[in-house]
Amino acid sequence: MKVMKSILGPMRVPFLLLTPSCVTLGAGVSYWHTGKLDWVLFIFVLIGAICAHISVNAFNEYYDWKSGLDFKTLKTPFSGGSGTLPENPSSARYAITTAWISFIITLSLGVYFVWLRGLMLLPIGIAGLLSLILYTIWFTKNPILCLISPGLGFGIFMVMGTEFVLSGSYSWTGFIASLVPFFLVSDLLLLNQFPDVEPDRSVGRRHILIIYGFRAGSIIYGIFLGFAYLTIIIGVIFKYLPVASLLGYITIPLAIKAFMGAYRYEDDIKGLMPSMGMNVLVNLLTPVLTAVGFFISGS
Repeated sequence: MKVMKSILGPMRVPFLLLTPSCVTLGAGVSYWHTGKLDWVLFIFVLIGAICAHISVNAFNEYYDWKSGLDFKTLKTPFSGGSGTLPENPSSARYAITTAWISFIITLSLGVYFVWLRGLMLLPIGIAGLLSLILYTIWFTKNPILCLISPGLGFGIFMVMGTEFVLSGSYSWTGFIASLVPFFLVSDLLLLNQFPDVEPDRSVGRRHILIIYGFRAGSIIYGIFLGFAYLTIIIGVIFKYLPVASLLGYITIPLAIKAFMGAYRYEDDIKGLMPSMGMNVLVNLLTPVLTAVGFFISGS
């Protein structure tokens, strides 16, 4: 049981739900264009994406433990790591092993997808793999990279990569659809940094909140939320997205409440918790609802 906790903890299993949400959006784009879905290939894509998510989580757990950050953060349901390594430092070897094994699985499936579909998948694949390793040790030292790299990974790379593997091509539809999780997931990590500003500062991180403060961070959070929904309506207006993709707008009330809470309680961790919870729901539901619009329109 102790070994199992040491393995599963750094994976941050509850957070892995985000991956199927983003992969489903890429599959929806492919289905809208082709009218078909290769379920076997979809499962392989999903496995690769989940392994990539596990890898970045485990690397993050290991390096945050190694830097001492996990001993300084206040653990919440949405931030501060799993707490596995501070509770049991000997489990660090399981974390780094999990990170590399899941990385190798992702790499292996990526090589297969490149062989299957061609070299045009390579740029996204290489960029995605590098981000898994470099996020904690490098990207968190740069405010812009720290802000956008989560969105690039779960939005641009995951959605467009899924579309390409399933359909054999990229499209402007895939790019525009990928901007929805790009803005939302960037926001997810941004809001989750609010409780950890001082611990992050102490280990040399330099994200938006550290450089520009809580108020600027909450405003950027609101702007990115707005851009996520604006992307959908612009895509529909210019006929790159089906009208049914407006189902993603169902989560707007949650997004508004999340922003209002973030703006009001930016430096109050207890007051911020409801917004962080609503932010998670917005991230999980919006890509799925948008994807449902694609599947409805393609059937």
